[in-house]
Amino acid sequence: MAITSANQLELLQTAEAVAREKMIDPALVVEAMEESLARAAKSRYGSEMDIRVEIDRKTGRATFTRVRTVVEDDELENYQAEMTVEQARQYMDDPKVGDTYVEEVPPVEMGRIAAQSAKQVILQKVREAERDRQYEEFKDRIGTIINGLVKREEYGNVIVDVGRGEAILRRNEKIGRESYRPNDRIRAYIKDVRRETRGPQIFLSRTDPQFMAELFKMEVPEIYDGIIEIKAVARDPGSRAKIGVISYDSGIDPVGACVGMRGSRVQAVVNELQGEKIDIIPWNEDQATFLVNALQPAEVSKVVIDEDAGQIEVVVPDEQLSLAIGRRGQNVRLASQLTGLDIDIMTEAEDSERRQKEFETRTQLFMDTLDLDEFFAQLLVSEGFSSLEEVAYVERDELLVIDGIDEDTADELQARARDNLEAQAKAALDRAREMGVEDSLVDFEGLTPQMVEALAEDGIKTLEDFATCADWELAGGWTTIDGERVKDEGLLEKFDVSLAEAQNMVMTARVMLGWVDPDDLVGGANEDVEADAEDAETGAGA
Repeated sequence: MAITSANQLELLQTAEAVAREKMIDPALVVEAMEESLARAAKSRYGSEMDIRVEIDRKTGRATFTRVRTVVEDDELENYQAEMTVEQARQYMDDPKVGDTYVEEVPPVEMGRIAAQSAKQVILQKVREAERDRQYEEFKDRIGTIINGLVKREEYGNVIVDVGRGEAILRRNEKIGRESYRPNDRIRAYIKDVRRETRGPQIFLSRTDPQFMAELFKMEVPEIYDGIIEIKAVARDPGSRAKIGVISYDSGIDPVGACVGMRGSRVQAVVNELQGEKIDIIPWNEDQATFLVNALQPAEVSKVVIDEDAGQIEVVVPDEQLSLAIGRRGQNVRLASQLTGLDIDIMTEAEDSERRQKEFETRTQLFMDTLDLDEFFAQLLVSEGFSSLEEVAYVERDELLVIDGIDEDTADELQARARDNLEAQAKAALDRAREMGVEDSLVDFEGLTPQMVEALAEDGIKTLEDFATCADWELAGGWTTIDGERVKDEGLLEKFDVSLAEAQNMVMTARVMLGWVDPDDLVGGANEDVEADAEDAETGAGA
């Protein structure tokens, strides 16, 4: 087939037809044709030649040119595509290195093999353009719901036709044991869009918590308008879910709006999620109140929050325990996901038993260390004293308000407590020195003898050793592994050292050793330190 003998406008008509069919820019198809014709010409004139083809966008005429570049004498390698300055003088006036000489060459006769090769080049370029178009179209739709038709199912994964491309719903992203047949309609959440060698991959999900949130946004106009906001979502796909909502209009009940007239709105979402039961819960800034709501239908007697550890203790009546935990722990698990806290549920009887044990332990502590009888020790515990430090260093007036304690008794109690603390500190310091702790660590401000002893037991015996520690290694923290929070025990955690205090001590040690410039800790750097402490609190040891 000779290009010159063909209808030149046919090239442009073909390009436009392909572009319309694939919904891509016609210019990209023309460029692919130019490249394919150039490749065919190289097979005719020689692969070492720099043959270029340009198709006129108006007439369709294809112009074949040979390009040669002027190079230095010692850089001449390809005699077909390059020439020296001396050689270039035959064709150009005053040639310079880097100049190019372009001459038109006759169009080629395209044989069957050349035509097939040109076709492959065009198809490849069109596929690449189509992939780019698909990626650009779908990358901005991540986080939205899309409707499609099932094309086929492969090893449990569903291939979905989404109009201008194909998407995949993986087996683990389906609800329960969902199965689909070709041409079934399907609605799913676009979880991710990635460029891959096979083209853009659109990953769908029906188990993602945000899928349910988007469904509610479609069914509840108040959510779409921003009057009601979904603050938190937790799902056990196909079984049960909890959703926390808040209304920014005092006249609109967020729960009622999501439920709808006779449950019509929530029922539409339930039907889409294969009968998944949904608890709609009013969101509250107060964590304890929100948790009480999240554990419904169980009743809660008491809530104790440990913000530093991210844990929460919930006390429920004995008969409510199974309801609060739920079938296979489902209710408490969803409530934990909704609040972002680890929840420890106990009955009132268990809580009473634990408090009784704590009372007995503290009573025994005061009996042993202060040489008190049981009644007097119980009296101190009943008044809220839990440690020797509290007795030793509290204002004397706080002891005098206790019935049976006069000034002399108060002074005696505090003297005994201080003597005992000093004896404990001396014993701890002696043990630490026996283990080889250096004075640089003993004299470091902020560390008590008991802390030094604890550090020495872990092999930290010098200020240099201490300065290499991470804050979470000292204060403890939490690591998220496979979606579950795991406790990291800190060396100084039992002494109630916070992450901020631990980081401050470590940074101070590094400054003293000259590892860190104090000026770097001023202003913005200080903010970075605080940010690091927050990161350590949620991801220590990760």
